[in-house]
Amino acid sequence: MSVAERHGLVVIEDAAQAVGAEHKGGRAGSIGHYGCLSFFPSKNLGAAGDGGMVLTNDAQRAEKLMCLRAHGSKPKYHHKFIGGNFRLDALQAAVVSAKLPYLDEWTAARQRNAERYTHLFAASGLDIADSAELYASSLQSTVAGLRRSADRPPHVVLPRVVTDRHIFNQYVIRASRRDQMRAALAAKGVATEIYYPVPLHLQECFSYLRHKAGAFPESESAANETLALPIYPELTEQQACYVVSCIQDFFRATA
Repeated sequence: MSVAERHGLVVIEDAAQAVGAEHKGGRAGSIGHYGCLSFFPSKNLGAAGDGGMVLTNDAQRAEKLMCLRAHGSKPKYHHKFIGGNFRLDALQAAVVSAKLPYLDEWTAARQRNAERYTHLFAASGLDIADSAELYASSLQSTVAGLRRSADRPPHVVLPRVVTDRHIFNQYVIRASRRDQMRAALAAKGVATEIYYPVPLHLQECFSYLRHKAGAFPESESAANETLALPIYPELTEQQACYVVSCIQDFFRATA
């Protein structure tokens, strides 16, 4: 924020997957001039369909946002700005309002599940590293580049919590043989997801910028190695054990 203030910039904070997260005493969505939340059904606080919210602690900005969400009109049918129909419909608002009191409870469950995963991996016999060790290993932070015993990379790199309050919208691990491991997990009924398989600079819509593979190696290695494991609040200890056991089986079978 200090950089933005020095240069007269407005900070729009993307907190779509971070509702309730904290860093250095500040809640996600409250740090920038604007904070954007998503209520997509898969988010920690999800509606029954599409929805979201923009936060600000500035009265003038809030007034303009309310104007823009209603076709830019105030009073009705008098348009000072070009806006749109961006109002959250009553049904989605009712669903989010009903779920909001449970958010802290669900967050605590996700945190317990993340801690359980960390303990299970530590006891699994697999060669484990964490993300801090990965980034300290070399300038090119790939799992394959992180050499361990017998000059081989670790099986799995686990996330390390560096914020005041991590809400674990995802529990993301890294593995050099990510795609093969994902296929093996799917064959055993374990659902996973890749966030995100193609970095922005390699998306077709940005081809006019003329970036090539290798331009942003950190983004590319993350796209090639990361995998999100099930972390939803209702995940049981038995299910978490099964997930880690399936990952053990994969590395034993491919050793």
